[in-house]
Amino acid sequence: MNKHTRTLATALVTALALGVTGCSGGAKSGGSQDRKNPAASTNGAVVGGTPQKGGTLTVLSNQDFTHLDPARNWVMPDMDFGTRLLYRTLVTYKAEPGAKGSELVPDLAEDLGTPSNGAKTWTFRLKPGLKYEDGTPITAQDIKYNVERSFSPDLPGGPDYAARYLAGAKGYQGPAQGRHLDSVKTPDARTIVFELHTAFAEFPFATTLPTFAPVPPKQDKGPQYDSRPFSSGPYKIETYARDKQIVLVRNPHWDPKSDSVRKAYPDRIVVTMGLKGNQIDDRLIASSGSDASAVSWAQLRPESISKVLTKADVKARLLAESSSCTEMVQMHTGRAPFDDLKVRQAVQWALDREAIVTAAGGPAVTDASSAAMPGSLFTGGKQPDTLKIPLSGDPEKAKRLLKEAGKADGFSTRLTVSVNDKAIGEAIQQSLGRAGIKVTIETVDPSAFYDTIGDTKNRTDLVYTGWCPDFPSGTTFLPFVFDGRYIKEKGNSGNHSLFRDDATMKRMDEIAAMTDGAQANKAWQELDGQILAKAPVAPGAMKRRSLLVGTNIAGAYGHTSWSGQIDYATVGLKDPSKSAN
Repeated sequence: MNKHTRTLATALVTALALGVTGCSGGAKSGGSQDRKNPAASTNGAVVGGTPQKGGTLTVLSNQDFTHLDPARNWVMPDMDFGTRLLYRTLVTYKAEPGAKGSELVPDLAEDLGTPSNGAKTWTFRLKPGLKYEDGTPITAQDIKYNVERSFSPDLPGGPDYAARYLAGAKGYQGPAQGRHLDSVKTPDARTIVFELHTAFAEFPFATTLPTFAPVPPKQDKGPQYDSRPFSSGPYKIETYARDKQIVLVRNPHWDPKSDSVRKAYPDRIVVTMGLKGNQIDDRLIASSGSDASAVSWAQLRPESISKVLTKADVKARLLAESSSCTEMVQMHTGRAPFDDLKVRQAVQWALDREAIVTAAGGPAVTDASSAAMPGSLFTGGKQPDTLKIPLSGDPEKAKRLLKEAGKADGFSTRLTVSVNDKAIGEAIQQSLGRAGIKVTIETVDPSAFYDTIGDTKNRTDLVYTGWCPDFPSGTTFLPFVFDGRYIKEKGNSGNHSLFRDDATMKRMDEIAAMTDGAQANKAWQELDGQILAKAPVAPGAMKRRSLLVGTNIAGAYGHTSWSGQIDYATVGLKDPSKSAN
């Protein structure tokens, strides 16, 4: 091992260590946040004990999935559901609460990958005997195929680590007409080799993403594969009626001996969609009949928080793990008037983050944000405050900035929010209105939200959205939210401010080339403040993922690596006989 490779290997060890401490810091960011945590007695622990095998687990949801196709699945809860239940990836996260949940373990692969060529080449060998739901073998070629199809223009919205790091990927459009990536090699059915154009010591973290799940070419149906991904995991889809219900049953060819992560306790998993948020909350609070064997998909509505916190027996069933995500107002920097720095700074100064916290359910489940990256990616686990803007904003300062921009009389604009964040949208509307910015709110169903704001030609000037690091490193945050080289006309992800800044992109490349993990971590933290000074976004809030479970639920906890969502690898029932058939 030469000196350069040794340094990169050390960087990977550092990254793995950050995975343990970083997410722990996100869940417990300082003593004050611990005291506000409504589930402090259960946070980092398992609710309901160990499940019994069998029965039907019900998931009550207000929405359909954004995508289940592994080439397109890049929303944290959806990735949790897909990779824990329907398909396996080369590497995955431990199924444990708290900090241990951010540790990597092999999944389809025998180990965490072998680097060579200065961490620019990564080799994985699959476990023997892996099978799909029909009993046919899972091959390295099937993983290569899914990586390749993730480039297809008709499959937008998915993780783009392959596009960012694979050698020779620029301009590639997927495997149609027999076109393949030479930088992904499969010398035999159990070996896959990735050749990168730059050193990437954290590449094993990237292989936890659905892009690195297998898809057999014969089963691929293009965009229609979203409705029926072929199972390599413990469950397969029995029925899927869009926006209504999906039913999962056991995959008889999944071998638990090959899988150290997924426990697959329930016999069936039924996701009932299209329910109203308050209806879900009230049903789970009551926890009667089949609802005792149910969990919530979406977070508690803000108006339901007090109903839960005031009842000890209900509060004991509340999960509130840190989401490790930040939410922000992203401004269309390529469209007037938001192409003017002064206008964007006016939005930053006008925004009332205290009002956003209140609209999101209060300080028990939400904290105001002062940076782009979450606290878990900063030294000490706490966000810095580089802008020094009061939490309630400063509308007079915002008015002065607008006057300097030639907008003394203000202007009108539109804001897109998810239906779930309508109250937050109204808080933004009111706070910007104080400075003379008249905001019209457009709400979108959660399942269509990312596709809507990802349409760069037709989207509104403002969007309220967030980003979650795919693993605990600035590598997986700032480049995805602020690198203008990866903006897409359709299926645009992360960079919803359409921010293109040469100095920022140059610095990102410099940091990515650093071989010292600690040095890179510090540089990402400094770049965060430098980007905020250019005002493509206005920091909003950081939420805990507040989820309620029924009285018959066991093995439930919020997983740190899935933004606090329930880990579907381990959840099940205390008494399967009490569940619905």
